[in-house]
Amino acid sequence: MNFILDIKLLLLLSVANGTPVIAQNILGPRWVRPLDGGLMLPDGQPLLGASKTIRGLLLSLLATTLIGFTIGIGWEIALLLAATAMAGDLASSFVKRRLQLPPSSMAIGIDQIPESLLPLLVCADTLALTVFDIIALVACFFAGEIWISRLLYRLHLRDRPY
Repeated sequence: MNFILDIKLLLLLSVANGTPVIAQNILGPRWVRPLDGGLMLPDGQPLLGASKTIRGLLLSLLATTLIGFTIGIGWEIALLLAATAMAGDLASSFVKRRLQLPPSSMAIGIDQIPESLLPLLVCADTLALTVFDIIALVACFFAGEIWISRLLYRLHLRDRPY
């Protein structure tokens, strides 16, 4: 287990997943276009929902890539990590819409595991991550996201706490 690498990965996962939330608070409704184009499925729910935007995706990719380069992870790995974190987040949203949960609603596990596990699995070989590393990082991300979500709620940067 490489403690410094693990801290860097947790930082990048946090940047990838937090950038869209922060962008929403800073930019408000400017440049918001839903990724799913407002597509409704036969179950009466949107494919992903209005909170999953092109702006959030692009800013997440950009911010995570820049931070990854800055902290020595490399822009390619950081971009891959961001893209797969966003893929996990979109998969979570898809599942939550099928369960008819409202956007930004709490779904413990559904919200944290795919957006941390998928990027770590994809980068495991390149970064020489062990199964223990991946389990520990997912657990830390899970706990950290719940804690940070509550902090952001108290700071009025998030509509609901977890």
